[in-house]
Amino acid sequence: MASRNALYAQSGGVTAVINATAAAVIETARAHRDVIGKLYAGRNGILGALREELFDTNKETRTAIAALRHTPGGAFGSCRYKLKGIEESRAQYQRLIEVFRAHDIGYFFYNGGNDSADTALKVSSIGRELGYPLACIGIPKTVDNDLAVTDCSPGFGSVAKYVAVSTREAAMDVVSMAETSTRVFILEVMGRHAGWIAAAAGLAGEGRDEAPHLILFPEKTFDKADFLERVKACVQRNGYCVVVASEGVRDAKGHFLSEGGTRDAFGHAQLGGLAPRLANMVTGKLGYKHHWAVADYLQRSARHLASQTDLEHAGAVGRVAVELAVAGENAVMPVIERLSDRPYRWRVGKAPLSRIANHEKKLPKSFMRSDGYGITAAARRYLLPLVGGEAWPPFQDGLPRYANLKLELAPQKLPPWKNG
Repeated sequence: MASRNALYAQSGGVTAVINATAAAVIETARAHRDVIGKLYAGRNGILGALREELFDTNKETRTAIAALRHTPGGAFGSCRYKLKGIEESRAQYQRLIEVFRAHDIGYFFYNGGNDSADTALKVSSIGRELGYPLACIGIPKTVDNDLAVTDCSPGFGSVAKYVAVSTREAAMDVVSMAETSTRVFILEVMGRHAGWIAAAAGLAGEGRDEAPHLILFPEKTFDKADFLERVKACVQRNGYCVVVASEGVRDAKGHFLSEGGTRDAFGHAQLGGLAPRLANMVTGKLGYKHHWAVADYLQRSARHLASQTDLEHAGAVGRVAVELAVAGENAVMPVIERLSDRPYRWRVGKAPLSRIANHEKKLPKSFMRSDGYGITAAARRYLLPLVGGEAWPPFQDGLPRYANLKLELAPQKLPPWKNG
């Protein structure tokens, strides 16, 4: 088999372990030099492919690539840029194939979530349509844990660990001062349609009197009167109340409580400000002193508190993605398959992108407590293995030491892209 080049790109919101996937892809590709020549990385995701801005990862040392395993963020840059349907955006898809042809790219690895799986599937389709041989492999990544088929998504375990730990620690702070200071603490976490991250906060304690006392899930319609009554009862019973709220909480009309009226590059409503809105409800109706916080980027960038399980998942899907490609697979994604909870055992399988693209895995009803404000034993069994183990980055002078890449661009061969 003749050697052809490969392209790897990162997409959407980054995670604490997405670079571990990148390291695994690069190292596995280097182990297959008989079929994979150079491996390029798109600068800022799919935009790098469209603009023909391709980092030559062959210029990076083995030490630098290995350091990606403990480096947060997106080492090659990511983006929120959605390619529409092939007929709507045919010029863009044709441009991608032109870039692939110019650099003899026969393997495309797209590391992202639902929209990225859809893009990889469409690129595979246009490759066939234009008679260009191309293996397109989606690689799972999303802190929201809402990818279909896969048991969990790399990136989620570390966010879950961070949120659970932060909730427990913040609760210890609040309870120590509750008599004369803050009575209600509200933590806002990510999760537009699926409450996986909010559910992970439930690992911080067990029982109705251990924080978090109330969890607000996107899957449950928000009832203001019921919420306030439960906050009041919790404070009267315990002296304080800790609430964890998913940003995607909706009212009875289906409106996001935190919607600001703007849209992101994917056309999704931009969310933010749920925690202060809830806090104002509490103070306005109940008179309790409050404090609120938004985990925001901190939850997905906290590499210092990454889950060892999550790190292993991220590396495994990167390795298998390359193995699938060189074995002749196309339009598939490596997925995590759980074999048992205790002891936790898992393996990597594969699934067609058509089963993943544009599908969304929400928190099952069996994972939510009957009153809708907490997690069940089933949820705890599912979540606990995913936050297991510590994966400390190396530290120097008290601070973590991360990868330092050359990020050398390959020479361009085509005219500049005019559409972006």
